[in-house]
Amino acid sequence: MPNRPVLDFWYEFASPYSFLSALRAEALADEAGVTLRWRPFLLGPIFAGQGWTTSPFNLFPNKGRYMWRDLERQTTRNGIRLMRPNPFPQNSLVAARVALAGREAGWTPAFSRALFTAAFSEGRNIAEEAVLVAALRQAGADPGQALPAARSEEVKGRLKAETELAKSLGIFGAPTFVTGDGELFWGDDRLEEALGWAADGR
Repeated sequence: MPNRPVLDFWYEFASPYSFLSALRAEALADEAGVTLRWRPFLLGPIFAGQGWTTSPFNLFPNKGRYMWRDLERQTTRNGIRLMRPNPFPQNSLVAARVALAGREAGWTPAFSRALFTAAFSEGRNIAEEAVLVAALRQAGADPGQALPAARSEEVKGRLKAETELAKSLGIFGAPTFVTGDGELFWGDDRLEEALGWAADGR
């Protein structure tokens, strides 16, 4: 819709809290009169810049235990099945490229929701091509076109550029929501606040 405020939804396919946001953000954005712009990126390079080689939920055991218990509470409350993927975190490189390849065609949101569900509700490995193909089909996309596009140098370069942009914006985790005036909101529990700011400003 023209003239609707835009909220950028920066998400990482390996992120459990991005999973929660992906399943509810679109409906909430529509209610708020906000256009949600889906922006997959990679947290790995951002973590590496802090000297981390894996998720902080693995590096700090108490934080990890809390996160999985919190996720159990949130999914139970919302009637969502939770299954911890193995390995965790998942290798999300190809998944992010595929999601970016679908931006112009418009199937990125549906593909992302399907893939998050495969990872965190079914415990499937999103690095496997069969899992990607199933999510593409569920989103109404043609895997025969989407996967070659995701392997193109153009899409690979676009993902690198998106991740660098995320860094320059000060994004350090996912999900992060960025409003049109540059306000950052980190975490699934800040989604409603981010939408309100995007719609009405401070």
